[in-house]
Amino acid sequence: MSAAPSKEFVTSRVFNAPRDLLWKCFTQPEHMAQWWGHAGVTIVKSDMDLRVGGIYHYGMQNPDGQVMWGRQVFREVTPPDRIVLISSFSDEAAGLKRHPLAPQWPLQIHTIYTFEDAPGGKTRFTVTWSPFEATAEEQAAFDAGHASMSGGWSGVFDKLDAYLARTQQQQQQQ
Repeated sequence: MSAAPSKEFVTSRVFNAPRDLLWKCFTQPEHMAQWWGHAGVTIVKSDMDLRVGGIYHYGMQNPDGQVMWGRQVFREVTPPDRIVLISSFSDEAAGLKRHPLAPQWPLQIHTIYTFEDAPGGKTRFTVTWSPFEATAEEQAAFDAGHASMSGGWSGVFDKLDAYLARTQQQQQQQ
């Protein structure tokens, strides 16, 4: 008997930036290195092969010096509307690895990013997460973590907001 599917986690924000710029922020590793990750982390590696089957591999260094690795395996890339990928923690060589702080967390997360034009030259970005090929224990951990995921994505969105503001200001000054 298989476990009941988890409830999807969905969050979105309207960014004060055109869709093409927001798309670049998610699809160019030099942009990702400037804002990706939760508050306080520094991206120490940002390599991307943006194609179906390609991988974004990154390292996030916490203020205490610990580096956590992650990877995203692209399943669909439809510019400038949608990216579908499988997200997971990894090791330094991009091998699949469990969450370093929560071993019951799903090994892989099915992720959908959507980019939609919003009034005033803004863009609505939405992320949809669901466990991928998860056990019942992993699904339960995912379902119990929705509040934490909301807080985490809110922090990531705040960093992206600040990066977009700096980037647009630099573009205007050129």
